[in-house]
Amino acid sequence: MLPSVYEKLFAVFAFILGANVGSFLNVCIYRMPRNLSVNEPKRSFCPNCKHQLPWYQNIPLFAWLALRGKCANCKAPISFRYFGVELLTALLFLGAWLKSWNSPHWEVAFPLWIILGLMVVATFIDFEHFIIPDEITWGGVVAGLVCAVAFPAMMGVDNRLFALLWSAGAAAAGYGTLWLVVEMGKKAFGKKKIELEKPEAFTWTRHGDDADLEAGGEKMQWSELFSRESDVLLMHVTETRVGEKTYGETTLTFHYDKLRVGEDEYELDKLESITGIVTGMVIPREAMGFGDVKFIAAIGAFLGMRAVFFTIMAGSVLGAVIGVAMIAIGHREWSAKIPFGPYLALGAVIWIAAGPEILDAYWHLVGPAAG
Repeated sequence: MLPSVYEKLFAVFAFILGANVGSFLNVCIYRMPRNLSVNEPKRSFCPNCKHQLPWYQNIPLFAWLALRGKCANCKAPISFRYFGVELLTALLFLGAWLKSWNSPHWEVAFPLWIILGLMVVATFIDFEHFIIPDEITWGGVVAGLVCAVAFPAMMGVDNRLFALLWSAGAAAAGYGTLWLVVEMGKKAFGKKKIELEKPEAFTWTRHGDDADLEAGGEKMQWSELFSRESDVLLMHVTETRVGEKTYGETTLTFHYDKLRVGEDEYELDKLESITGIVTGMVIPREAMGFGDVKFIAAIGAFLGMRAVFFTIMAGSVLGAVIGVAMIAIGHREWSAKIPFGPYLALGAVIWIAAGPEILDAYWHLVGPAAG
């Protein structure tokens, strides 16, 4: 009877702990991509009026329901995401605990909670901002290595040194695999050529440390067009004005911080605007962001070598299936806007839930056929 009581008590504790951790993860999701401190101010605040919430308006799960999804001060809507992240994290913590409790090493729940929390933050930031902060990726790698030493059973071994080496090897394998994918994708799909049906006006306008490029009816943020120093953007124009100088038909060769027109070269941080008539462009692009490369390294550091390749395969399959589904229901643009990080996170969650069992079932299924 006692084990059953303890199991239920610990399960309730895991759920409550997850909900409270989810409340903090909401802070990270909102503040980190905006370069705001997660420590100051210490209390959560309304994104609209900045009113700091008293403790009784910040109780995980219950507060959002009691306030009916609105700020008590300004009555502005509070995104369902806040409730959803708390509930999701609570369920993930509960699932990780139940999985660990029924295994020989219940203590692996602690590193599982850490990587699950990191994956929740990475997923929601990547969905909204198309980035995964280094605090999550590189920080996750370091945390995974530390956890491997503290909880060697998470790597399936008893020796702490072997666990550390296995964790580091899995992180390196994950990073190397997706880095290779990124580099091969860059060579194969690293340029997007756009030919306009008719010449159209374009403007490049600087805003502080960034700029906006408007051309062909689209507005693009300058920093999002360049992922590496070697990236080049070409614009074929019939005429253009750069600073005080006007050019006829030519090709503008842009790097992130400079422009070359024929023999002339300009530093973009000294220009306010560039205008002209464009007929076509060649835009640099990446097959995958480097945030995903670092993210899979963090996943590998926590979950091991087999989990790395399972996660990559599962994420790729999920991405393909969802992409095809979006196209099938007439939302092709949605399929192009979903980043890869959430698919990796979902693949890793599947691994934690039943990955080894899925692999065993697969090999059992194909084994006789292969033989």
